[in-house]
Amino acid sequence: MTGLHILVVDDEPDIRTLVRDILEDEGYAVTTAEDGESARKARRARRPDLILLDIWMEDVDGISLLREWSENGGLPCPVIMMSGHGTVETAVEATRLGAYDFIEKPISLAKLLLTVERAFESARLQRENTDLRDQALPVVEPVGKSAIMGNLRGQARKIAQSNSWVLISGEAGAGKGTFARYIHDQSPRADGPYVEIAVGSMTGENSAAELFGHEEGESVIYGRLEQANGGTLCIGDIADMDLQTQARLLSVFQTHSFRRVGGSADVQVDLRIIATTYRNLEEEVAAGRFREDLFYHMNVVPLQIPALREHADDVHELLNYYIDYLVRHERLSYRHFSVAAQNRLRSYEWPGNIRELRNLVQRMLILGNSEEIELQEVELAISSQQVSAAGGDTPPMPYDMPLREAREQFEHNYLVHQLREAGGSVGKLAKRVGMERTHLYRKLRALGIDHKKGSD
Repeated sequence: MTGLHILVVDDEPDIRTLVRDILEDEGYAVTTAEDGESARKARRARRPDLILLDIWMEDVDGISLLREWSENGGLPCPVIMMSGHGTVETAVEATRLGAYDFIEKPISLAKLLLTVERAFESARLQRENTDLRDQALPVVEPVGKSAIMGNLRGQARKIAQSNSWVLISGEAGAGKGTFARYIHDQSPRADGPYVEIAVGSMTGENSAAELFGHEEGESVIYGRLEQANGGTLCIGDIADMDLQTQARLLSVFQTHSFRRVGGSADVQVDLRIIATTYRNLEEEVAAGRFREDLFYHMNVVPLQIPALREHADDVHELLNYYIDYLVRHERLSYRHFSVAAQNRLRSYEWPGNIRELRNLVQRMLILGNSEEIELQEVELAISSQQVSAAGGDTPPMPYDMPLREAREQFEHNYLVHQLREAGGSVGKLAKRVGMERTHLYRKLRALGIDHKKGSD
């Protein structure tokens, strides 16, 4: 079974039945609709991975339906138009509205299957290209030859074969996201979507809609849960999730369904959730900030990612990996670390973990002139990093990092600066930046900013 869901919309019963039977024989899950209104209901009930849409129907024509979907939230998937009386103008308009392809009736089953396969392949490639843009330095497999990393990869592969929800803990930058993606890639869901969302980005009234989706009139916006249906949803920094959203997420675990914001019917989903956290969730539970029942559901299959200083033997391999990647994909000039520089970096504490190492390599390649990176250059980079962590002037931010990381780094630097200007007072800081204090405390925790060093 492919697990992919196709919606077939056609007002001719024979065609609906024929197409459905053929597609089901190929392992697809198929829903049929006889007219535009039925198609609207079917699309609302379950997010399709592909739509086969007839152009000429009695209640509403396919072009009008395509336009309606395109304008109300965008097309959720590839759409293949079908018609026995198509014109060039119709085909051009369908393409303009986002249709993937156009099939003429009577339908050639061989062409139908080929077009469907190509549409899914196109969607997969588009998804992968988006993933590559979102990840400045994608890692296919967690890097490291140490016994610690070998054991972790082994644990991850075992975890991947189950369907349990997973909790990955570890310090910021330790590689939690890399292991989450690795578990998905090693799992039976590897061909399905992999969707990420950071709780810190879910702010204000739209936070629930971003996760659960939204309905208003004929408009249906699919949230991250439906986008990940059939695959994996990775929720970053789950400890920052508010209690109400935690309760809704727990309901998804128990019922495999949820209701969109503004919706009136339950939506069924089949997905795995991997959550990451840099905080101790047991302490969050004890403090009443995290639901105990959700914690126990997530903690059935925990994975603890150690800090880089705990597997310093992997520093050499990580340095080489990021040098090779940046030279190959970012067209930076090749440089290598001297033996003395490597020894210094192996003994360095790496408070920012692998993310800090990656950024240091990137800076060395961009700013350096000689082919060899000497100890003195490394010492200067480390000292500037320590000044930054202590609240001094921050170095320029690399522009090729993912938008989410860039935003987090900017917010961190911005709030550290504003906190200093406010004399360490969170109350004054809230007024300066125009944020409600409760949300500001949550944001400071999420960014690892210790506001207690100042007075309030």
